Amino acid sequence: MQRRSLVTAALALAAAGGALAQAPAKPIRLIVPYAPGGPIDVTARALAERVQAPLGTIVVENKPGAGGNIGSDMVAKAAPDGTTIGIAAVATHAINPWLFSRMPYDAGKDFAPITQMVRVPNVLVMNQAAAARLKIDSLADLITYARKNPGKLNYGSGGNGSAGHLAGEMFKQGAGIFAVHIPYNGGNPAQLALLSGQVDFNIDNLATAAANIKSGKLKALAVTSARRSALMPKVPAMAETLPGFEVDTWWGLVAPAGTPRDVVDRLNAAFTAALKAPETQQRFALLMAEPVPTTPEQFGQFMARERARYEAVVKRSGAKVD
Repeated sequence: MQRRSLVTAALALAAAGGALAQAPAKPIRLIVPYAPGGPIDVTARALAERVQAPLGTIVVENKPGAGGNIGSDMVAKAAPDGTTIGIAAVATHAINPWLFSRMPYDAGKDFAPITQMVRVPNVLVMNQAAAARLKIDSLADLITYARKNPGKLNYGSGGNGSAGHLAGEMFKQGAGIFAVHIPYNGGNPAQLALLSGQVDFNIDNLATAAANIKSGKLKALAVTSARRSALMPKVPAMAETLPGFEVDTWWGLVAPAGTPRDVVDRLNAAFTAALKAPETQQRFALLMAEPVPTTPEQFGQFMARERARYEAVVKRSGAKVD
């Protein structure tokens, strides 16, 4: 009788073990540190759809606030088991470490890079009417005018320390000009100010500015990527006038530091395959975003270079937000 009970118990335990082995994997949280609807959120959701087969359920969670720091901090402090990953962007992992006097996370130490996702060229745009009035038809014309009329030009951005502000500071230094920076409370107010003629030029990401460029309301003088964008090939690259100039908006995927390497490799394989898919490239092209799949090492090295570059720019600009 005792022997029969032991056999029955063993069979029950084996059945329970089999059920556990077949249980669905825990969903992966993909934290987007910005509000829904923007290019970062849209690309994250598009990729989440494409990696469900190899990875299982991906739940996208928007955690905006503090320039992206709140969501990024949630990733940094999550369990390093592959069930929480997040978006690392130029603001959260290159600019904010120098812009905020106190950071809740260490952008260089608290994350395990997975892959870069995309880069989006920035573009220097003028109000079309203002460009015609000042007889500015090219980037060289803008630089010439600014040098002859120091302080008469101004440019808008989404706020002190924003990507548009710092790109403008890089442009001013590279061109040897001075233009007054006018900060606004967000990218949309800055764009409206440019469209209404309150400011002379902005440096915005191509995804945001494209519609107004195509409608003729804004004049695109140059993209800030190293080469012309295939999405707007007639717009010169700024490097054609200022050799070596290059500023892109970018974002990618990270996990908490300490995530096992085999888990990182599995995530990298799934997401880079999704980024290389023709359907992804076509979908991202509508957002003016170029997929940039990388190894974890390549993305980590890239973010380190960007942090070093923006440290100098932020300190030179004197920008602070707290």
